Amino acid sequence: MNLNDAPPGAHRLDRSRHAAPQVFERLRAMIVSLELAPGSVLSRADLAAQYGLSQTPVRDALIKLGEEGLVDIFPQHATVVSRISVSAALQAHFLRRSIEIEVVRTLAIERDAALIGRLRETIDAQSRVLAPADNERFVLLDQDFHRQMLEAAGVPQLWELVRRRSGHIDRLRRLTLPVEGKTSAVVRDHTAIVDAIEANEPDAAQAAMRSHLSGTLGQIDQIRANHPDFLTDH
Repeated sequence: MNLNDAPPGAHRLDRSRHAAPQVFERLRAMIVSLELAPGSVLSRADLAAQYGLSQTPVRDALIKLGEEGLVDIFPQHATVVSRISVSAALQAHFLRRSIEIEVVRTLAIERDAALIGRLRETIDAQSRVLAPADNERFVLLDQDFHRQMLEAAGVPQLWELVRRRSGHIDRLRRLTLPVEGKTSAVVRDHTAIVDAIEANEPDAAQAAMRSHLSGTLGQIDQIRANHPDFLTDH
């Protein structure tokens, strides 16, 4: 997708809030969802015009995207959406796995019935949006499922840490969603995790989470074959 192809009003900002964080979040969402594919050129001047801003907040947003490794900034030349770094994805996966495996152990020991109910409601909502046309809604519910667990374990700030480190692996995950059966497999994984938490079985909860988080990286070779221009090992 080209930014110029966005529907009317898509670039409208909330003038009561600082502009740079809004531009950052919008561009980040477009990059992670692959609306802006690796290699897409981002013009500071064009973005400023589209959002009705000076170039300063746009520059600040692009710098922050660069800090997350989602764009490559070439001074006096161009800013380009980065290729998906397999190395960065592996490190983000290690971080997320380390945190969430401990989180589900804590939750299985505590066995909070209210949390279990909320998680099952989220799974039910996911089961109703399995079609490719509903991928965006499915992804939001997937994020909500994991966020709820970190918040319930008393480590809500770690959710933001994981999110900010997960841009590359999240893009890999988007490339697997169109695979037939992928969304149904995610729902089954989530159900297995909650079943283990409800059964007060911390070891089983950890095993279910470990299996769930291994799915995307297990498909790296296939992703590379399907999208050779999108990935880099660095």
